[in-house]
Amino acid sequence: MIEFFSAHAPELMFGSLMLFLLTGFPVAFSLAACGLLFGFLGMEAGLLPPSLFQALPLRVFGIIQNDTLLAIPFFTLMGLILERSGMAEDLLDTIGQLFGPIRGGLALAVIFVGALLAATTGVVAASVISMGLISLPIMLRYGYSPAVASGAIVASGTLAQIVPPSLVLIVIADQLGRSVGDLYKGAFIPAFTLIGLYALFIIALAIFKPKLVPALPPEARSYREADGSSGMRSLAIFGLLVTIVAVAFGMYYGEILSAFKGEEIDPALDETIVVALTAGSALAFIAAQINRLLGLGLLSRITERVTFVLIPPLALIFLVLGTIFLGVATPTEGGAMGAVGGIVMALMRGKLDMPLLKHALESTSRLSCFVLFILIGSTIFSFTFTAVDGQIWVEHLFDRLPGGEIGFLLFVNTVIFVLGFFIDFFEIAFILIPLLAPVADKMGIDLVWFGVLVAMNLQTSFLTPPFGFALFYLRSVAPAKDFVDRITSKRIAGVKTMDIYRGAIPFVLMQLIMVVALILFPGLVTSVFNKAVAVDLDTIEINVNDGSGGSWGSDEDSGSSGW
Repeated sequence: MIEFFSAHAPELMFGSLMLFLLTGFPVAFSLAACGLLFGFLGMEAGLLPPSLFQALPLRVFGIIQNDTLLAIPFFTLMGLILERSGMAEDLLDTIGQLFGPIRGGLALAVIFVGALLAATTGVVAASVISMGLISLPIMLRYGYSPAVASGAIVASGTLAQIVPPSLVLIVIADQLGRSVGDLYKGAFIPAFTLIGLYALFIIALAIFKPKLVPALPPEARSYREADGSSGMRSLAIFGLLVTIVAVAFGMYYGEILSAFKGEEIDPALDETIVVALTAGSALAFIAAQINRLLGLGLLSRITERVTFVLIPPLALIFLVLGTIFLGVATPTEGGAMGAVGGIVMALMRGKLDMPLLKHALESTSRLSCFVLFILIGSTIFSFTFTAVDGQIWVEHLFDRLPGGEIGFLLFVNTVIFVLGFFIDFFEIAFILIPLLAPVADKMGIDLVWFGVLVAMNLQTSFLTPPFGFALFYLRSVAPAKDFVDRITSKRIAGVKTMDIYRGAIPFVLMQLIMVVALILFPGLVTSVFNKAVAVDLDTIEINVNDGSGGSWGSDEDSGSSGW
């Protein structure tokens, strides 16, 4: 019996963990129970040293003192306060009026607002529920297909999984031992490529299936001028002027910075883009404020509305992501600034009160404790799993896979995709990534790229019927039965569960395309880190010591030698 336990301890541990999880026992306690159980069994059998768990308290204190994990409560608090302050309602109303006159405009507005909410709130449930409550009735009112409307809402809501500052990326970075800022930078291009795919799909529907995504009727457009015009010309001219100023500022930013600091400075491209966008946003906001305060009447109603609704969340995004990308702040410090910024925005909107603050703090504390206990449980499990040479068992397990690195990636992504049907992304990150990361590292796989790939896959699991969490969130707020619309007084058909499933499938396919694209083209992630090193072959000198105190090819004046 002891010989069998010694030979198969890793398999028994992993199998026992799966059994615990299938019984519905809490994940954190399942991990800790398996670790402690097999640790004590190994000590009783004489296979493990009696001092095995002596270092465990230090490991637990190390988790509690981990500064990186502080970003989770900060970003969660920021998202909950913004979600409760009514920012989502204003964004959806304004962007809906902006894009509404074109076919598919409301769906494009939902995707655009979903991306903004993902970059500010970072919470999938908050984004999906907010947009389901606000935009779904409007889309159904004006003739949108229930499947298309549902698909756009759940897909844009899950962008919070991959668009920085994502909680998923924070957890994955911690488990991989990589910088959160690096994962944020690496996820930037894939995230916005995915948003572009969503938008192209809606545009294709507007061209080939216009009945599924009709435009807003004229009577539904609320921001009109006194003469009855839409005010879009004013918005186009104002946007063009702001864009020209931002581009010009970006082109001369290096010269401005050099003159300010008194030395030649060549700023990085990402720094230039962030600063130029900030300058353009600040100019737009200041100009709109001056126009309003002085009563100049130079801007239309829709122009002012778009400016005052869009600039605050864009400013918050810069405050958080801009400072992280520029290296001014760590992700933890960026999260703290974001939380303060969210509180200030809610205060300026007159929505900050004690019930809102109490709810946000309670929810933040609950989520933070949830993450902390899972991490402690996974640490206890990995402690014993490593002691019984579990990492060697995992390596040998993947050594037998055909296809080498590609086979490993396909198998891992398939497993994560399937597990995402049943368990939360936190549990997948804490259970699987510590087992997979050493194998990936040994194969020479870039762990930042691997982390972004896993995050994209986990986002897919949120949408996959029938167990996708985002689908359940929308089902909880979507009208299941026919209802009478309060604006048009028309009877509108309810949203069936199959409508939600059918709407999600095209977006799942687009996400799978992105997963495949990341595997085939790692440069989508790694290109932001790879910088070419300029080498002048004519200046290379090789100095070789001849063993007699001199050197071949040495510089006699300086007495230097290559060895």
